[in-house]
Amino acid sequence: MRRTLAILAFAAFSATALVAQAQHGADMDKMQAGGSLPAGWNVRLDSGATKPDGVKVMPMGGGIHFTTGPAGIYYRAADTKSGAYEVHASFEQMEPSAHPEAYGIIVGGSDLAGAGQKYTYFLVRQDGQFMISRRDGAKVNAVVPWTTNAAVKKTEAATKGKNLLAIVVAADKTRFLINGTEVSSQPTSGVDASGIAGLRINHNLNVHVDGFGVK
Repeated sequence: MRRTLAILAFAAFSATALVAQAQHGADMDKMQAGGSLPAGWNVRLDSGATKPDGVKVMPMGGGIHFTTGPAGIYYRAADTKSGAYEVHASFEQMEPSAHPEAYGIIVGGSDLAGAGQKYTYFLVRQDGQFMISRRDGAKVNAVVPWTTNAAVKKTEAATKGKNLLAIVVAADKTRFLINGTEVSSQPTSGVDASGIAGLRINHNLNVHVDGFGVK
């Protein structure tokens, strides 16, 4: 009986591991020694954890350097905005990841540490694509699915992809820009725009962020 239970437990563990691998292109989180954040910053990993376990986040050269294991969002309560505003940040992916992994900015965040988390996120990845989605609790609703655009600077073996992302919110529409090029415009009523702005960095990435600002 004990042997049977042990086999079943091992099988269940293996199935969970395989699901996690499939979600991340078959590579597991590369857990980093870190566990701290710059002053005023908070984290919410995709697991729901609100501690920076497995990620290394440190101030560097006037910006913030991220070396991630798990994927997650990073934010400051002071960056809560509504009405007309702009959020922007420059991202430099220092090396290619094993699979195209995304990074970018979020707006309209609420209940970010809870089960009812909501935000709109605008991401790019190393293969020259971008996407816009809305998260509502455990659900993710695509606004613009992964789309190739020449404005996205790729990261390749000999090239560090550097991308300046901006979201410009107005009463009627919200504009999404990459390196100064508008890649999408959406009705503001169709995105979550009022709330906390911040960053999203997916798993197993080495990314430097400069000039994050909300105005």
